[in-house]
Amino acid sequence: MNKTSVALLAACVLSSAGFVSASERTVPADSATPADNTAVNKRDQDHDTTTPMDQPNNKVDIDVAANVRSAIMDDKSLSMKAHNVKLVASGGVVVLRGPVASADEKARVAKIVGAVAGVNRVDNELDIAN
Repeated sequence: MNKTSVALLAACVLSSAGFVSASERTVPADSATPADNTAVNKRDQDHDTTTPMDQPNNKVDIDVAANVRSAIMDDKSLSMKAHNVKLVASGGVVVLRGPVASADEKARVAKIVGAVAGVNRVDNELDIAN
């Protein structure tokens, strides 16, 4: 077998097993159902809002951000949405953005984050998803 045949065979096997590269997966252009938080993410296109791209690259802020993420992930009672909130830690201030399941969860995430060492203030900009 030559290299082309082997590559073609591998592609067929992976494709039939359900393993398809991200570039091969497509969503119809006329898809009427947007992703869950598409509307929420539209505000991130405005450069006046804090996004994960604003995360400073110094050791202290990166450590605080990592500890905040760990604290959120450690609470198994939180929804997947809460586990995936966007966060930016800068100078002791943590900005939280994104959807969560309920008002109680929004408050719980803020409380968890506020208890992390190095966090002086929490800017809770979480949204309650329906």
